[in-house]
Amino acid sequence: MFAIMLDASAGGQADKLPPPARMRTLGLIGGTSWYSTVDYYRYINKAVNDAYDNNTNPPLIVFNLNQQHINQLQDRGEWDEIASMFVDTIKRLQASGAQGIVFCSNTSHKIYDKVAASTEIPILHIGDATGLAIQKQRLKKVGLIGTQYTMEDPFLVDWLKQHYGIETVVPQSPAVRRELHRIIHQELGVGIFKPESKKYVLDEIEDLRKQGAQGIILGCTEFPLIIKPSDVSIPTFDTPLLHAQMAVDFIMGKPGLATVKPPRS
Repeated sequence: MFAIMLDASAGGQADKLPPPARMRTLGLIGGTSWYSTVDYYRYINKAVNDAYDNNTNPPLIVFNLNQQHINQLQDRGEWDEIASMFVDTIKRLQASGAQGIVFCSNTSHKIYDKVAASTEIPILHIGDATGLAIQKQRLKKVGLIGTQYTMEDPFLVDWLKQHYGIETVVPQSPAVRRELHRIIHQELGVGIFKPESKKYVLDEIEDLRKQGAQGIILGCTEFPLIIKPSDVSIPTFDTPLLHAQMAVDFIMGKPGLATVKPPRS
């Protein structure tokens, strides 16, 4: 597990910035979907630009997976095949100079343990980025929405419980979980943003709040494309934004030297 604190301030630390040539090279495994991968790329680059107050860019290597093929493997339950693809991708990224890896989706972390056991470089876990942010707000129980895999398989729920003592609740209805999954794959993942789908997601978030959730994990990297903090009455945890902050901390070699900022609503 790679964990790094996210709560240091970036202010007044310009003299502590690493020389650009000393920044660590990060490999991004994206394409699941490319819409959210773009957000990772933008967040990380802008944070580093802001830290140096110029157009200094971080060393990033992006490998774009074929989302259609990945989705087909997921539908058939061929997770070992997906894990093998990720291991192969990491080897290619490492050969190109990557010193750390980010999976640019929540669902991909279902295979984290299997992939991490077969690689030599750190993989920054989205559950660490999210868990630390929830801890910072002193919340004990949160709601989680994401793909069916993320909501129904305990890989993220267990990570948060085991490493951070956080209780997580998901929508109880299988029909609701299926519909959230459909919205992700058939709409958000292909750039379709419908007001009625946003309302559906917000209604399910409100239901989780009524179940005692003190905050909501947007546990699919596509949900922040339509759900903003101002839409929800309790704290939301934007997983790509938090994961990107963890990525920047890794690149800079120290937390707090650059701060990833949310896009303007």
